[in-house]
Amino acid sequence: MSESSITEASLKAALTDRLQAVHVEVTDMSGGCGQSFTSLIVSPTFAGQSSLKRHRAVNAALKAEIASIHAWSAKCQTPDEWERDKAKNSGDGTGPPMDGTVRGQVQGVDA
Repeated sequence: MSESSITEASLKAALTDRLQAVHVEVTDMSGGCGQSFTSLIVSPTFAGQSSLKRHRAVNAALKAEIASIHAWSAKCQTPDEWERDKAKNSGDGTGPPMDGTVRGQVQGVDA
């Protein structure tokens, strides 16, 4: 897979298909060059799995894509965990993690 073909949409489609995800949010944090992504993945296949097993499943599902990008971060939840977090956050949604960013962009990257 070439770098230019990796987009928020292509990663979302791959995760939805390969992990039977019911909700996926992917954010390109590299200013559009497709080298740094963060995500929220909600899948019933994560039920009963540790955080490590969930992340391994995601990394295996995106093996080719991850090999072509610089940075990848994923928050993995079951549908029940996602609904609980949404309710806890007053319906704001959890969204992908934005740690280490300024307004959703990695510092030092021109948008």
